Amino acid sequence: MILPSQRHLFDIPRDVCYLNAAYMTPLTKAQQEIGAVSAAQNGRPWEVFPEDFNPTSDKIRNHAASMFNVRADDIAIIPSVSYGIATAGKNLIIEAGSNVLVIEDQFPSNIYEWQENAKAAGGAIVTVPTPEDHDWTSAILEALDHPGAAYSIVALPQVHWSSGALIDLVKVSKACRKLGAALVLDLTQSAGAMPTDIAEIDPDFAVFGTYKWLMGPYSLCFMYVAPRQQEGQPLEQNWLARKDSEDFAGLVNYQDSYQPGARRFDMGERSNFILSPICVEGLRQLQEWGVGNIADTLQAINTRLCETAAECGFNAVPDQFRSPHMLGLYVGSKGRDLLASLKDAGVFASLRGEMLRVAPHLWIDDHDMDVFEVAMRSV
Repeated sequence: MILPSQRHLFDIPRDVCYLNAAYMTPLTKAQQEIGAVSAAQNGRPWEVFPEDFNPTSDKIRNHAASMFNVRADDIAIIPSVSYGIATAGKNLIIEAGSNVLVIEDQFPSNIYEWQENAKAAGGAIVTVPTPEDHDWTSAILEALDHPGAAYSIVALPQVHWSSGALIDLVKVSKACRKLGAALVLDLTQSAGAMPTDIAEIDPDFAVFGTYKWLMGPYSLCFMYVAPRQQEGQPLEQNWLARKDSEDFAGLVNYQDSYQPGARRFDMGERSNFILSPICVEGLRQLQEWGVGNIADTLQAINTRLCETAAECGFNAVPDQFRSPHMLGLYVGSKGRDLLASLKDAGVFASLRGEMLRVAPHLWIDDHDMDVFEVAMRSV
């Protein structure tokens, strides 16, 4: 279903055409109000009680579980993607002489950890080069099926952060299981903008930054941990993740056991009384719209933007390999000048390599589309 513009829910000036949701989404007006209330409440700590430390975190888990078809017990609350990938790195072993598979120009949060771990294990990072047609799925499957291929870990996104090109993670996951390789995903550039069934994909770890398509605040993320990995070691020893931590009077009765499921991997101070309510409201709003409806709407918007760009001489990733919500336009050496000209016209996008990354959301309306067209034609 195509949704009408939701611009009225955001505090976006009329002279701003914001096509940069892949960089950061603005908080809704409701989220800004909730944040102000939450900050004010932190000025009254005598009104914060032990029983207040868990309910909002539980709401985040429940929303995430519903959105991605997993259990709330499978969700850990963390501060960043790098924290989640480091957790995966602590628990997944790179066998001697084995490798880690990634794709070219992948976002670094899902690279650096594996570079260090592979080096320590005597393995290597194997990078799948960018296919000319951006059919990443076929290229990855070919690399995994290569004679003599030895991979302990496959670390990928669902959508390439520069081009918007899509990877079929269900097919990749099946290939990983056949090889006995663990699958670690950074879903920050897809979760919330397109349907993602984690139960069907079945990764070992999947990390979700919320400040982009999940409409959350910066510095609050969550992580899916497969049941087969939930007896692993957390990155830090968070007292709130231990059994019976609800009993503040008994905290010095130190516990070896953890809270159930993925909660052992929660960050310290997970309750975050300011950011957590903002995150909950963003997830609630997404579910009210429906992620499938969001994807349909953004695909329709991007189709129109792509047609405008093509008329101006800028081509995109082929339709069949493109995600619904991100549009990567080849701009080559003209990128920096083009980006500056668009900004002068009130159009905000991102330059990633030789691609102009256009990433609209539901605040875009016909006026924004017209502004984009005029700005592109003037260039």
